[in-house]
Amino acid sequence: MAPSSSAKQLVAVAVVAFLLAAASSRRQPVHLRLYMHDVMRGPGTTAIHLIHGVGPPHDVERGAYFGDTAAIDDVVTEEPDPGSRAVGRAQGTYMLASQHEEVLTVAITVALTAGLYNGSTFSVAGRVGVYDDKAEAAVVGGTGRLRRAAGYLTWRMVELVVSEKYVMVELDVHMSVPPVSAAGGNWWSSLLRSIN
Repeated sequence: MAPSSSAKQLVAVAVVAFLLAAASSRRQPVHLRLYMHDVMRGPGTTAIHLIHGVGPPHDVERGAYFGDTAAIDDVVTEEPDPGSRAVGRAQGTYMLASQHEEVLTVAITVALTAGLYNGSTFSVAGRVGVYDDKAEAAVVGGTGRLRRAAGYLTWRMVELVVSEKYVMVELDVHMSVPPVSAAGGNWWSSLLRSIN
């Protein structure tokens, strides 16, 4: 007895569904090395205190208090030179999250304004040691060509100029994104549009 046409269609749908599921699991790696320039005083200020001195004095960091929180709108470059071409902005907050350690909790979105990912963003959240050689934080999402980004970055202080209230942080970003169609959406959306 030959299989009915509805049975053949069911098998075909199952095979296509399997292939689509397998294809969707192949994420594309993205690696970026960026430098965030935090300026806390002067005409080019990019970081301000939102909360300062409300909590108890910090055990280690002189002049700091548990819970101190800053808002940032830092210039992001591809080179460590602060005068090099800007490729984006790091915008968000960081907070002194430990009473006894020099630890920040960060919630930052990096908005890229040049290069391959111009107009895209990725978001970072996590706990980073201020003076750790390489602290890690999570990449928890993104938009544009970095939509649904996931991964991690290492956060390393490259330069600290206390008198100028200037900090440069290297962000070594390792993330992946779902495959993107030429139309800018994901392949599943494109397939559904072509069927309808």
